[in-house]
Amino acid sequence: MKKVPFHATVAIIAAAVFPSAGHAATDAEVEALRAELASLKAEYSKRMSALEAQIQQLQTSAAPGATPAVDQTVAAQAPATADVTPALPAAAGRSASAFNPAISLILAGNYANLSNDPEDYAIQGFVPAGDEIGPGERSFNLGETELTVSASIDPYFAGALTVAVTPENEIEVEEAYFRTLSLPQGFTVKGGQFYSSLGYLNEVHAHNWDFIDQPLVYQAFFGGQMAVQGLQLKWIAPLDLLLELGVESGNGDYFPGTREDQNGLNGVIAYAHLGGDLGDSIAWRTGLSYLNLDAEDREFEDVNAAGEDSLNAFTGSSETWVADAEFKWTAAGDPKRRYLKLQGEYMQRKEKGDLTYTDLLAALDGSYSSDQSGWYIQGVYRFLPRWRFGARYDSLDSGDTKVGLVQDGLLSQEDFSILMPGTPSRTSLMLDWSPSEFSRLRAQYAWDDASDGPTDQQFFLQYIYALGAHGAHKF
Repeated sequence: MKKVPFHATVAIIAAAVFPSAGHAATDAEVEALRAELASLKAEYSKRMSALEAQIQQLQTSAAPGATPAVDQTVAAQAPATADVTPALPAAAGRSASAFNPAISLILAGNYANLSNDPEDYAIQGFVPAGDEIGPGERSFNLGETELTVSASIDPYFAGALTVAVTPENEIEVEEAYFRTLSLPQGFTVKGGQFYSSLGYLNEVHAHNWDFIDQPLVYQAFFGGQMAVQGLQLKWIAPLDLLLELGVESGNGDYFPGTREDQNGLNGVIAYAHLGGDLGDSIAWRTGLSYLNLDAEDREFEDVNAAGEDSLNAFTGSSETWVADAEFKWTAAGDPKRRYLKLQGEYMQRKEKGDLTYTDLLAALDGSYSSDQSGWYIQGVYRFLPRWRFGARYDSLDSGDTKVGLVQDGLLSQEDFSILMPGTPSRTSLMLDWSPSEFSRLRAQYAWDDASDGPTDQQFFLQYIYALGAHGAHKF
């Protein structure tokens, strides 16, 4: 069939409607127009029938127990832009490309120049909290390289895994947890292994710290960061201010607690955080946390009065209070993007129970109690868009520690050299430069008086590089 060009069709219609606009249409032209309209109508009807058949096929495929299929004839007749692949129910499966997690790699390392031997490092007056305290090894170190994989699992859950390569070239799991996404009324549940939200700094990963190392009080009280293996419940109140309440519990296998031979939970961690804004330039947050754990045969090595190695084990309860506060100031409309951040935490811990002492000659049991405290305060000032300067002061007090074996005259205080009274402290200064959001170079100098001996003068150089997905930092 011969088709009339579009401009001719317009002319014929115009002539039919507005005779004065042009000459009268001939019979041949009118007939050609009628044939064209009939052809368009037939093609439109054919396409509509194909689409209706496709919809019917999709509805049949979505029925429970139905096997999804597409009629090839319908697919061939459908327009090229139509998606003819039926959607599977969520429970039926997913394609290999549907799971696309965010992957983040943090490369970190440092150089350390230490005046004292790090093998002799110990926080005087405090029970050793593990192997992750102190300044680390001398010279070049790998630091803590982290790999994080995270994604939404479905509309109800998200998951994340963070593994770290330690300076000893060992791989360890830092966090591996699921988190709910759709609980009502501001509630969130997290389960697995995760950094506890007590205090302020504990749940912040190392590459986001403002200094190379953690404050002394974290090292003495928790042996670094406390990773809970258990469950967490949080609630955020529907207020203009931030009000967050949370509770956690698990198997207790984290200092100062231990995993006990039981099926239930060991201890509880509870906290409340409150924060808000003061005008356009000031933000603040404060918090109070409580930790109560039980320990069973929590061992630590010591040296007795004769210079011989001894093994001690504590069994009892450990109770800790943590108060934290943070303050941030940002110059409004400042092209240099200056800001000041002040941060501090105070902790007090009481322990009560029994202490077992063992050496080559004896194995003795006696009572044990301690009341210890510590705190730090730090400030970081960004004076140029890429440059920051910071200062931090740490202080600990070993407090009143009573060892029953000493009070009963069975052993001397010198048999517990690590538990000799002390007031450890440290002063740190740092300067860092961030060429971009994903890289940072830092220098730090510290005067460390935590150990029993001369001041350890510590100089560090550090690099931090972030590859891949990079989430928002904590307040």
